[in-house]
Amino acid sequence: MSDIYIHPTAEVSSKASIGDGTKIWNQAQVREGAIVGEGCIISKNVYIDENVSIGSHVKIQNNVNVYHGVTVEDDVFLGPSMTFTNDMFPRAFNNEWRVSETVVKKGASIGANATIRCGVTIGRYATVGCGSVVTKDVPEYALVVGNPAHQIGWVCECGFKLNDGVCPECGKKYSMKGE
Repeated sequence: MSDIYIHPTAEVSSKASIGDGTKIWNQAQVREGAIVGEGCIISKNVYIDENVSIGSHVKIQNNVNVYHGVTVEDDVFLGPSMTFTNDMFPRAFNNEWRVSETVVKKGASIGANATIRCGVTIGRYATVGCGSVVTKDVPEYALVVGNPAHQIGWVCECGFKLNDGVCPECGKKYSMKGE
């Protein structure tokens, strides 16, 4: 393992796979069977559960929980204190969890304090606003906000909200349908 930094207070299982250039900061925990790609930033107090897959160049901010059943593709941003769930019918006394798969596609961004209900897919380059509660799939390039989250527009790959299909930042033009 080259160019990997693991803070002395982080707990990283020897049975986890960590990609080159990844930095894992203080009090983070990466469980057995987890795969973390290259060039990731795993911030303070992040929990990555067993068998979770994190792509390359992913930035996970402080206090994020990524539970079993979640797959995060490349170039994803997970904002501070956002969280995933993984069982639709949780009970403390039930030992037979029914893990539902959740996927965050390439380039998506999830804002601070958002909650992602299990069993959904966040589409490529979609943006979930801060504090949103996502209960259904989010289309590619969609901008969703609220509780429950609902679509209010479209975003460019660079992250800015589109105006009539054009990015005000980079000028890229899109033909989006379904808004």
